[in-house]
Amino acid sequence: MIAFLWAQDENGIIGNHGTLPWTLPNDLNYFKKMTQENAVVMGRKTFEGMGKRPLPNRVNIILTTDQNYQASGVEVMHSVNEVIAFARQYEKDTFITGGTAVFKTFMPFAEVLYKTVIHAEFEGDTTIPDIDWNKWKLVHTEAGLVDERNKYPHDFETYYKK
Repeated sequence: MIAFLWAQDENGIIGNHGTLPWTLPNDLNYFKKMTQENAVVMGRKTFEGMGKRPLPNRVNIILTTDQNYQASGVEVMHSVNEVIAFARQYEKDTFITGGTAVFKTFMPFAEVLYKTVIHAEFEGDTTIPDIDWNKWKLVHTEAGLVDERNKYPHDFETYYKK
């Protein structure tokens, strides 16, 4: 299964200069829980924004058009078809995790969307691409815990393709 997983602010901001524009440990824990023992697909800029460190206990796939790109501990793929072929034979879930161009490219193949909405506004230079919400059904919403470490109200939402 191909699933999207991302966090956004009220305006669809998902990043700023290659990193998250907020600190929200609840969302990082959610990301870890959802992707652990699965595959994650991200663009080169997203990967480099994480310090070029593969996420542990996951198959890390970096999608790039740079045919010479190499990084330790990851699989490098160069086309949508290569990733789709991997996902079809992979026994677990394949999570698309960003950035904008990668989300846009894989939208026709997504079956589930896991969206964290942070009820605040942040400065950012990266947004989630437009999604035709008429094609999706909200099946679950859970409010995230707000406390001294998680200062922003947030919701975890799950959508299935109609």
